[in-house]
Amino acid sequence: MSTGTGDFVSYRFSTCELPERMRIPMWRERFGEGIVHAEIEPLLDVPFRAEATLCTIEGLRTLALKGSAMRFKRWRKSIVDGDDSIGIIVSSPSRSQLSQRGQEIELRAGDAIAILHSEPVTVTYLEGLQFGLAVPHDALTPRVTNIDSLTMQPISCRTEALRLLMTYLKSALKNGALAAPKLRETVVTHIQDLAALAIGECAPLGESSASAVVAARHNAALDHIATHFQDPGLSLEAVARSQGISPRYLQRLMASSGASFTGLVNELRLQQAFKLLTEPHDSAQRISDIALEIGFSDVSHFNRLFRTRFGDSPSGVRSAGRGNSCAT
Repeated sequence: MSTGTGDFVSYRFSTCELPERMRIPMWRERFGEGIVHAEIEPLLDVPFRAEATLCTIEGLRTLALKGSAMRFKRWRKSIVDGDDSIGIIVSSPSRSQLSQRGQEIELRAGDAIAILHSEPVTVTYLEGLQFGLAVPHDALTPRVTNIDSLTMQPISCRTEALRLLMTYLKSALKNGALAAPKLRETVVTHIQDLAALAIGECAPLGESSASAVVAARHNAALDHIATHFQDPGLSLEAVARSQGISPRYLQRLMASSGASFTGLVNELRLQQAFKLLTEPHDSAQRISDIALEIGFSDVSHFNRLFRTRFGDSPSGVRSAGRGNSCAT
């Protein structure tokens, strides 16, 4: 199954709905031969299961894989596909084993490694979740000194650039930023910069790479706020601590987008309150309970902010919503 618009396409492959006897041959044919151009060998004598989501964006490819333990072998005969990209493989929460250029590496959970798709490689996937990012070689060459020599070197999960890269990718894919033509070029550039920084020994950090780090940190902070805005204890200090940055730096990140921390949190809470007040199944919930549920500890303060934002009181919006429901 595939979805997408323009230069952003997402594919999903799964063995879940296949008869057990067909799972391995179909996975080898459709995914192994058709997508990753590698031989696939199941490692356990148990019912095989596998699921993968592949996204392609202007030369970039992301792959999320989960399922049974298996081994991928990309031989000489496979690399005639012309793929010269650099692959970054992230192993989580289980372990992975890789072999390339005479080196054998075992990745610990959360760590990553760069490989060359233009050379034979063996990847042993030991259940759990594995994520891969492929970046065109010529996109990384200007950003990284001697990039080929930096492959097959483990990248610790504690590396800030790797953490920022994964957070940025997760947010971009989830929020659909890669599907928007006006944003795609900037987002792809940021991903390339962060990938280069994660691999290591990059050329001196220039304006483009610095911009990518700032964008990734800002994006990660916004994602944390959007997830926790209903927590009454959410504070600038708490968000900064979760991102490993200082509160002052977070303030500057927020200001760069023309928003304040308090303003953003209040807007998210008020929008959620408006949604609850206008949904018929929530009509029995008290307004004071709604205010507490979305993170306001002071109901009077909530009422004032709500009227200023929407031009009516919470009870007025609820009454209007009921009237519209009856009219239809």
